[in-house]
Amino acid sequence: MSVRPKSWHWFQRLLHWSMAGVLLYLLAIGVWGSRVLDDTDPEQLLEKFSLIQTHKSWGALLLFLWVLRVAWRALTRPPAVSSPVARAVHLAMYVLMFALPVTGWLMASASPLQDTWGLKNMVFGVFEMPDPFDPGSESLAETLKLAHGAVAALLSVLVVGHIAAALWHGLIMRDGVLKRMMLGDRQATFDAQLRSPNNHIVAVTDRQGGRS
Repeated sequence: MSVRPKSWHWFQRLLHWSMAGVLLYLLAIGVWGSRVLDDTDPEQLLEKFSLIQTHKSWGALLLFLWVLRVAWRALTRPPAVSSPVARAVHLAMYVLMFALPVTGWLMASASPLQDTWGLKNMVFGVFEMPDPFDPGSESLAETLKLAHGAVAALLSVLVVGHIAAALWHGLIMRDGVLKRMMLGDRQATFDAQLRSPNNHIVAVTDRQGGRS
């Protein structure tokens, strides 16, 4: 059995931060399009339509990155995650990050408006995603819309918790977990050792600081 690495591989870190950026962007434009823009205003309705097409493309990109990340995870041995809660949250986020673009793609495909207006699920104008529902179904589209919204809400909660945990490790615990995800193992290990109470230099400095 191979030894678990102490830090994430640079490619895994690249996928992590790429997916984080894409996911936050998707959540932001999803909220803006569904909660802020007014369907009764022609200009805002046009903006919403444009956002939906953008949303589809970036959702497809999220799904592609998810496949890459899961494949890499399956082919490599990741660092150990000691906390059962952290493992459960990571697993839930993997499931929801898959369900989010899939439910969005199926919702768009099931919409009868795509048939009426001749719309296609284009990805950045380069290629077309398959349309499994032809013709569409209004009731199915509404069901998938509810599912998509529920997945987005659950994932948003987990993302907030994930960010809070990362900040806790980075700013309060200072145990090197956040830096290992950002910079790799070497710098994070050095920082963690420097802050260790067993470090002679730190201990002497603290004692001198306490006497001053």
